[in-house]
Amino acid sequence: MRTPRIQVQPTDARRLPRDIAPSTFGLTAAAALAPILWGTTYLVTTELLPRDRPMTASVLRAVPAGLLLLLIAPGIPIKGWRLKTATLGVLNIGLFFPMLFVAAYRLPGGIAAVVGSAQPLVIIAMSTAFGWGRTRPVQIGWAVVAVAGIALTATSGTIGLDPLGLAAAVIGTASMATGIVLTRRWGVPPNTIPLNSTAWQLLVGGVVILPLIPIVDDGPLSIDAQAVIGYAWLSMIGGAMAYALWFRGARTLPSASISLLGILSPLTAAALGWIVLGQNMTGLQCAGFGIALIGSIAGQFATARPPRSSNYSRYQRNSFFSSRNK
Repeated sequence: MRTPRIQVQPTDARRLPRDIAPSTFGLTAAAALAPILWGTTYLVTTELLPRDRPMTASVLRAVPAGLLLLLIAPGIPIKGWRLKTATLGVLNIGLFFPMLFVAAYRLPGGIAAVVGSAQPLVIIAMSTAFGWGRTRPVQIGWAVVAVAGIALTATSGTIGLDPLGLAAAVIGTASMATGIVLTRRWGVPPNTIPLNSTAWQLLVGGVVILPLIPIVDDGPLSIDAQAVIGYAWLSMIGGAMAYALWFRGARTLPSASISLLGILSPLTAAALGWIVLGQNMTGLQCAGFGIALIGSIAGQFATARPPRSSNYSRYQRNSFFSSRNK
C-alpha cells in the first residue's frame, strides 16, 4: 500500500491570508511614533501657544488635520457607520482634546502624565468586563510596572493639585481608553480607506469642540509667529500624521499592546523637559523613566501571540485535507 506523501505548506507571509500575516513589528513601531509625537504637546502648549486658550488649541489641532486627511482619502462614511464614526470622533477627539489641553494648562506635566499612564489598566478592565478580549496576568503586570515608573518619573518636591485639571486628566484618560477599545472592536467600514475614517473623527471632534471656545477660553487670542509654528506642529504632525499611525495600529494590534505604547508620550514629555527646558531629573526620576520604558516595551512582547482566528484555523484545516488528498 502506497503511503501518501504529506506536503508541508509554506507558512510565510506571502502564502498566508492577508488578514493574519501583517508585520506586527512594523505596525507596532509605526504606532509607537504617535505617542512620541504627542509627547511634544506639553512643551509646545506651554512655550508656543497663547495662554488660557485650550479649546482654540483643540479645534486648530483637529480641524486642519481632518481636512488634510480628507483631501488624501475623500469620501463620506457609509450608512450604518456614521453613528459609530461620530461616537469615535467624540471619544478620541471631541472629548479627549479639550481634557488634554485643560490638564496641560492647569496641572504640572508630571501629574497629568501619571493619570494618563493608567490608560492601559482602564483598557484591560473594560475589555475584560465586556468580554471583548482575554487579559493575561503578565499584561496587567507590565501595565502596573509602567504606571509605577511614570509615577516615579513625575515625582517632585512640591506637588500642587488643581481639582479641575485633575478631573480633566481623568476624563481624558477614560475617553481615549474607551475610544481605543471601540476602535479595535468596530474596525473600519467595508471598502473604506482607514485614513478617511480618521479624517472624519478629527472633523467631528473639532465641530464638537468649536462651541466651547467662547465658553471656556479666556484671555486675548494673539497669534504670533511662535503660535503659528505651534498650531501647525500640533495639527499636521501631532494631529494628521500621529493619528493616522495611531488608528492604524489601534485597528490591528491588541488593545493592551496599543495602550502600553501610550506610555511613550509622558516619557517623551519628561525627556523634552530635561533636554529643552533644562528641568533637572533626580536619580529616582531617571530610574522611573527606565522602569516605565521597560514596562511599555516588555508589554509588547508579552501580548504578542500567534493569531487564532477562524480564518487561520480554516486555512490550517484546508491545508491538511488538501495534503491528504494528494
